[in-house]
Amino acid sequence: MKRKTWVRLDNASNIFLAAMTNRDTKVFRLTAEMTDLVDSKLLQQALDKTYDQYLLYHSVLRRGVFWYYLVMSEIKPKVTAEIAPPFTQLYHFDQKELLFRVIYQGNRIHLEVFHVLSDGVGAMWFFEDLIKEYVFLRHHEIAENKWDKTLIQLEQQLDDSFNKHFRQQDEMNFSHVASSAFFSVIETSKRAGKVVLRYGKKTSNWLGSSIKIESNKKRVYQIRSKKTPDNRPRIVDVSMPLKETIQLAKKENVSLTIYLIALFFDSIRKAEPDFKQTDTIAISVPVNLRQFYQSNSARNFFSTVLLEYTYGEEDDFNHLCHNLSDQLQQHLEPDKLGQRLSKLIKAEYHPIARVTLRPIKDVVLKLINRQNNRKVTVAMSNLGKMVFPHPISTHIQQIYFKTAAVRPQFCMVSFEDKLTISFTSPFIDTSIQKEFVRSLSEKGLSVSVAVNQVTSEELGDEPL
Repeated sequence: MKRKTWVRLDNASNIFLAAMTNRDTKVFRLTAEMTDLVDSKLLQQALDKTYDQYLLYHSVLRRGVFWYYLVMSEIKPKVTAEIAPPFTQLYHFDQKELLFRVIYQGNRIHLEVFHVLSDGVGAMWFFEDLIKEYVFLRHHEIAENKWDKTLIQLEQQLDDSFNKHFRQQDEMNFSHVASSAFFSVIETSKRAGKVVLRYGKKTSNWLGSSIKIESNKKRVYQIRSKKTPDNRPRIVDVSMPLKETIQLAKKENVSLTIYLIALFFDSIRKAEPDFKQTDTIAISVPVNLRQFYQSNSARNFFSTVLLEYTYGEEDDFNHLCHNLSDQLQQHLEPDKLGQRLSKLIKAEYHPIARVTLRPIKDVVLKLINRQNNRKVTVAMSNLGKMVFPHPISTHIQQIYFKTAAVRPQFCMVSFEDKLTISFTSPFIDTSIQKEFVRSLSEKGLSVSVAVNQVTSEELGDEPL
């Protein structure tokens, strides 16, 4: 089967390029804490084999006249020891470089990925295979790895699942290049009442009169504090027993994700001194579309939803939990979800969007992203449970998942009976995280916490 030499960006990638900054590099990290020190030579061998099985990860990012695109390269990835802070920029304009890196420190193996290349689920597949290969090499008592990808699976990794599931047949002659994240932002902004872009059948002014600013009386709370001095994120890793935490969520009759979001909201309300009862807290939550639509693509295939809550005098924690749960269920109703995504995909094929030059698109996307940021307080992401077969799992202690942050957020992942919540923030202050941990401890959970160093005083002689 002939392999593609280049692919257009998927539907969720262009907004990441527009939103990328020196602080928010749009890089996320998966970490496996092993039971023994990492052997860098064996890790390199494992990476070589895994890399051969993932065509997408051979890509470098290039800038075209109208859109960005990925080109297959002959670059070979090299395992390196960790020196730079987490989430260091992976993509630099007009440089041919891979969009991921594998690094190690002590007994930890890290995979860092530029979000333009893949989402958390797609990266998790690569990471799982990398760890499997490494453990096979590291521990000779384990039999040979038999889980190589088939050729069909290799090719499906490059699929654009947005186009596959939501693109109309009569639009096949339009550009395949995706910008659905751009229109997703617009839909979110509609809900917040700030920016509306309308695409009528006779609309021709794609970048001009189609933008309408509307008033909004709702005050979405924004967290402001002193930022870290050199763009390195403040990271707080919180570990706890998974089953006991699920039981806390069951007592409120909500999912674990909703329970932790509600706890996050309450922590903000209690920790922020200038928070007012009339303020609205809004959280951006990514939704893995693979749970609704068949896809073996390792590329981005997710949508985001915005959950909001305005505290009232009589509101309690249970009310907060069920309000958030109801909102999420409404967003995820199959008909509404499909209609919304189909509408966004249809909008992206507007003829004017096809011929608008990429630098102009970049400016518009940056403006829309800036407006959208004003309507979001915090963010979160749940990667779910990572499972390794026995006896591979016996050589892994814990899994971590975290991402660069323009605002306080948390990522969660579980492995066996360990739930890890990793807070990342551009701010030095950890009051919200402390309140979150205090709330869990008061509910009887055994919680362990690790915090990185970000200030000159914390780092000692280490240069910033």
